[in-house]
Amino acid sequence: MRNTLGNAVSVTLFGESHGKAIGAVIDGLGAGIEVNEDFISHQLSLRRPSDALSTPRREQDPYIIESGVFQGRTTGTPICILIPNEDTRSADYGAMAVTARPGHADYTGYVKYRGFGDYRGGGHFSGRITAGLVAAGAIAIDALRKNGIFIGSHIAQCGGISDRAFSDYAEEINILNEKQFAVLDDAMGEEMKKAILSARSEGDSVGGVIETAVIGMPAGIGEPWFDTVEGLLSHGLFSIPAIKGVEFGSGFDISGMKGSQANDCFRTENGKVVTKTNHNGGINGGITNSMPIIFRCAVKPTPTIGKEQETVNLAEMENTTIKGAGRHDPCIVHRARVVVDSVTALVLCDLLAQKFGTDWLAE
Repeated sequence: MRNTLGNAVSVTLFGESHGKAIGAVIDGLGAGIEVNEDFISHQLSLRRPSDALSTPRREQDPYIIESGVFQGRTTGTPICILIPNEDTRSADYGAMAVTARPGHADYTGYVKYRGFGDYRGGGHFSGRITAGLVAAGAIAIDALRKNGIFIGSHIAQCGGISDRAFSDYAEEINILNEKQFAVLDDAMGEEMKKAILSARSEGDSVGGVIETAVIGMPAGIGEPWFDTVEGLLSHGLFSIPAIKGVEFGSGFDISGMKGSQANDCFRTENGKVVTKTNHNGGINGGITNSMPIIFRCAVKPTPTIGKEQETVNLAEMENTTIKGAGRHDPCIVHRARVVVDSVTALVLCDLLAQKFGTDWLAE
């Protein structure tokens, strides 16, 4: 089992949903990077469930930085962040020890770990584990901001309701990063919330699309072929539970364009090379071109639902049915967007460290 993302800067996740604690270890960050603990708490609050749109499980995430930070700055040694689990109800999952929930990793985990895995609340496969990613990502996001690189995401679509597109990246990223329900059009956000609550009342769930913008990335970051910016970002993004698709720039729509439409023509502005359009999402040949990096993530509906579904009892190898038990979200899109931002920041820190060295973020 491998639980590490990154090369020059890496993050390793540990823990299970109903274990004593979860967390992350960040390795490779240079010394002297400021660690803002209030900002880490803020980022965790954006992931934390808080109302009827989310699971009733209420974890306050009182994280502990066990190592790697001294007097408010990184020491250059591994940073270990520990987040205790407090609000667990393991008894809710007794029937799931051998009965696989459709859409979950219960069956594949049972096969891979020969029945020895911790099934409670999804164990190591649970979305609960993303709290460690968010805590680690907060340090990366803050370091990038101090170097003029900003990341923001909005709920582009949820429950069949669409948000408007970005219009002013710098201003809107700042606004989105303060919102619990990150939309650009608040009226559309209210319609999305109604769709989520409607699904909950029916014992069902909904999914959606998260759109992310990164501004301030210098040109020339990334590699052709196997370590492209798209490839490395996708590698990290697909590790987030429920992400089933990633597209950059105009994505699949670019396949219906002619070359004269899809090509982003170059020009100079204030001594800098820019493109008139951004159908390629700020990346050419796997390498950043300094334009905003734009991508979208498709988030599937939460698989644990209150409706009865067909499944298999793995111990008896008999067909049976299962109905979702325990506490779960009718939608995770609004909570997942800060996870997307966090993974994005960690991948970009890794890419920048490979290009400029691990001390660059501190400088």
